[in-house]
Amino acid sequence: MSDESYIQSLFSERVGGIKFGKDTKIYKFEKIKRAKRAALDANPGKELFDLGVGEPDEMADPGVVKTLQSEAEKPENRGYTDNGIDEFKTAACQYMKKVFSVEGLDPNKHVNHLIGAKPGLAMTPAVFINPGDVILMTVPGYPVMGTHAQYLGGEVVNLPLTEENNFLPDLKAIDASTLDRTKVLLLNYPNNPTGAKATREFYEEAIELAKKHNFIIIQDGAYAALTYDGKSESFLSIPGAMDVGAEFHSLSKSYNMTGWRIAFVVGNELIVKGIAAVKDNIDSGQFAGIQKAGIYALEHPEITAKTVAKYKRRLSQLVDALNSVGFNAKMPGGSFFLYVAAPKGIKGGKKFENGEEFSQYLITEMLISTVPWDNVGHYVRFSATFAADGEEEEKRIIDEIKNRLGKVEFEF
Repeated sequence: MSDESYIQSLFSERVGGIKFGKDTKIYKFEKIKRAKRAALDANPGKELFDLGVGEPDEMADPGVVKTLQSEAEKPENRGYTDNGIDEFKTAACQYMKKVFSVEGLDPNKHVNHLIGAKPGLAMTPAVFINPGDVILMTVPGYPVMGTHAQYLGGEVVNLPLTEENNFLPDLKAIDASTLDRTKVLLLNYPNNPTGAKATREFYEEAIELAKKHNFIIIQDGAYAALTYDGKSESFLSIPGAMDVGAEFHSLSKSYNMTGWRIAFVVGNELIVKGIAAVKDNIDSGQFAGIQKAGIYALEHPEITAKTVAKYKRRLSQLVDALNSVGFNAKMPGGSFFLYVAAPKGIKGGKKFENGEEFSQYLITEMLISTVPWDNVGHYVRFSATFAADGEEEEKRIIDEIKNRLGKVEFEF
């Protein structure tokens, strides 16, 4: 008789069924963690530069922190907030108007708070996806919405992001039968990991397609306020967008509030209402004190402006450093990521089959951590969120990265 618990046989097929927990495959982020530990053990006292971190390196603004401290002491903030306090919804609408020029939003109809954008992305398929329905997702990308769509019997159709197409999906390449089964098109611009921005022409094409084939557009706008080539733009500012779509905004990246878990969905009234209905059966709302700290943040977009200046400075220096040793790096339109093609090898030496092999080499031999992306071509993602206290320290780190990379001659 097997010693294995009967519980093993109870797991649903969507999480692996009887094989749950037995997969020996090591995922890339775990490989990165293990490689970093091994590199530090093998090089005691040597500095490891972590350019793989996908979250801000700074604390939230002091005004945000002080607001939470003050609000946490007020007894009226102690209870459940369910689908959010009215003041936060109003602040979100005002923020959309001030920063993105999105007019006509009603806080009672067009917005709802979320305990982070990730849960919002996870909830959305429950609103729209039935077995056999299609969700269109860009790849490389953030997989959470697709995972939950598949849990519900939906089908994920990946739209590749290629450098030749400026990391925008080729909507014309989607066959009509797929479009007729599509319920959701998920976009993410500025994009993680490519850093690309979408054009107004692309959004207009997507909106026209959504209306023709009766599907909705969800824009993951986590990096919407982190742009380097002009004014930040919301998908909802495009004519017709409110008819077919909604946008998720997070305070994590733009306000250094990653662990605070505060975000909002804004857009089409019915989409927002559907997400709020599902959310009401999942959580009881974010703590009112955090929502009020979020209000302070939304009312002070100049906080984001300082962060944008820092990331732009770091990314510009990083582009120059990489290009000086043979890479073809280009300043991203937004996000805090730099996405570059991985070299094929080292002249007269080691060859790299893909981005993961190159990323592992960087960690092991140069103590530089990045994230590989091999979904569409072989790339690595550098992040400007490495820990550095001030501009002098930033320059020292990037100079040292350049120095380490320059010790070999890469082949592309």
